[in-house]
Amino acid sequence: MIKKILIANRGEIACRIIKTAKKLKIKTVSIYSDSDINAEHVLMSDESYYLGPSEASKSYLNISKIIEICKKAEVDAVHPGYGFLSENPNFVRELTKNKIIFIGPSENAIISMGDKIKSKMIAEKASVNVVPGFIGEINNVNHAKEIAKKIGFPVIVKASAGGGGKGMRIVNSEEDVEEAFLRASSEAKNSFGDERLFVEKYLVEPRHIEIQIIADNYGNVVSLGERECSIQRRNQKVIEEAPSSFLDETLRRDMSTQAIMLAKEVEYSSAGTVEFIVDKDKNFYFLEMNTRLQVEHPVTEMITGLDLVNEMINVANNKKLSFSQKDIKLNGWAFESRIYAEDPYKGFLPSIGRLTKYSPPSEDKSMDYEIRNDTGVKEGDEISIFYDPMIAKLSTWGKDRKSAIKFMEKALDEFCISGLKNNLSFLSSIYLNPKFVDGEISTAFIEKEFKNGFKGLPIKQYKSLFEIIILTLSAESDIRDLNLKKFDKRTSVELFDFFDNKKYISDEYIVKLDNKMFEISKLDGNLYLLDKMYNKLRVHHQIDFQTNLINIKIYEDDQILLSTFLKLNYCFPYYQIDFRGSSVKGITRDSVNLELSKFMKKVDDEENKNSLICPMPGKLIELFVKVGDQIEVGQNLCIVEAMKMENTLQSSLKGQVKKINFKVNDLLKVDDIIIEF
Repeated sequence: MIKKILIANRGEIACRIIKTAKKLKIKTVSIYSDSDINAEHVLMSDESYYLGPSEASKSYLNISKIIEICKKAEVDAVHPGYGFLSENPNFVRELTKNKIIFIGPSENAIISMGDKIKSKMIAEKASVNVVPGFIGEINNVNHAKEIAKKIGFPVIVKASAGGGGKGMRIVNSEEDVEEAFLRASSEAKNSFGDERLFVEKYLVEPRHIEIQIIADNYGNVVSLGERECSIQRRNQKVIEEAPSSFLDETLRRDMSTQAIMLAKEVEYSSAGTVEFIVDKDKNFYFLEMNTRLQVEHPVTEMITGLDLVNEMINVANNKKLSFSQKDIKLNGWAFESRIYAEDPYKGFLPSIGRLTKYSPPSEDKSMDYEIRNDTGVKEGDEISIFYDPMIAKLSTWGKDRKSAIKFMEKALDEFCISGLKNNLSFLSSIYLNPKFVDGEISTAFIEKEFKNGFKGLPIKQYKSLFEIIILTLSAESDIRDLNLKKFDKRTSVELFDFFDNKKYISDEYIVKLDNKMFEISKLDGNLYLLDKMYNKLRVHHQIDFQTNLINIKIYEDDQILLSTFLKLNYCFPYYQIDFRGSSVKGITRDSVNLELSKFMKKVDDEENKNSLICPMPGKLIELFVKVGDQIEVGQNLCIVEAMKMENTLQSSLKGQVKKINFKVNDLLKVDDIIIEF
């Protein structure tokens, strides 16, 4: 029996595994790099051992060092989590040699399914539907062009050892094949140590739906239903849900049957996921099999009531599955939102820095709902360039899809992160999108719904709310200042009474939201805002100064009009409010001050116009130009690798390269001037 486990991973998945191990009274051993010396997974485990430098190749991918620690700690087994060595057959082989149990499938199963080319051959043999394409390794760029033309564009170039959106490029024409081939092979080599590629037909706007299976060592394989992972950006999943609103019982049964057939073909054991793409006519095709625990496994746990880590440990202990297919019932609906350190307002550029505030919504569970937050960070931790930018996975469960969405909206409202950019507002905007709410989604959803990038939701829907709040906060501030009560923590402001008092405010006031102005005036004893009369409006607010989360309740004649949470930041003289995908900066001014503000000098932003500025922290891995080169608009200038992804930076002007301030392999910070023109 397994009594002590080493987790060969970091972050949220390491913490997740430790939680289950503690329930089972199994001792845990964590490993850490220089960047993770004070990480949450290290603090949670019973023992921890130093692994090496921050670079994954020198730490979390260092098989010999991990084996050495396993022996030193005298562990019985290793759980690999996901990513890193989780699908590395060499790691399994070395553990087996040293009589250490690998909590996962066999070496042969990983080899068979881990190689995307080989897995397609096996899938065909098992009578599983396969995407049309060339089942074989692409030798070079010319070979890729030849195959792509035979298949017909668009095609997708993919890493044979790939996963997680790495080493993958969609190609729409012959002219794009070379660039796609080079970038995909480079990413694949850096991420997986294997640059082999293959090419297959790219299905336009399919759905990405996967089947979770669990298998024991006695030939029993059970499907735990599907997860829909169609909400993706750059082939990386953003939101997952279970079950899928697109599947009927017949399609669910057929997909599950093929997933089980494939698992049996390779004598699979442990947890695994068979991924399919499904077209609008409900034809489905095998994509790949992930021979590990998936990032999005919580949604399956929420609708089945199973603990997948527990089941993996049971299988590793050579136990039979304690349930059969007929025992599996899908109950309710669950969503998972991946919260990333990235700036959605600037093309989702990676963001690094310290979490000066980190306050997730409280985890809770009842008969009607569940809120779950899987994370590996705490307030004060630093997000670095060395690892995946995911901060947390926020999951909600409800009795149906609509209620699960509502619980997610509220949970996102209550999630506070400061110190670095994050995608909370972007996630909120998706859950509010009518097409998403109606289940009209595909892998092209984000691309289609945010054609010009994410700019935040229009404030129209919440304009009155924002104006009332900013006016209320300004009113409270003025009252406090005039009465010299610096520590007066007022939680209610009677706007009507406030306006009626001449010493506080003029008869006319302007609320400015971003660049739009709205007049507020008092006429005949009544308050008018946006041409609507608010008489005796009362606003209650409670501010949590640790998180800047403000709980607003608006009443009129003792009837509550609105109760919600918003995120507030005050940077004199502005208030910034973030709420459900909308972000506004607001200020209140009387008419005299507004007129005077017109004479303020504007900020000149021309200083770095003739430079290529680094938009993200990362490593400069390739330069395409040298000093003296003439460049054109849109020309590729360099590639910056950030958080395992390669980003090509292009020229926004025509000119000549005057100076290059960095060399290949240099580390870059945000706003570093890479090239001057």
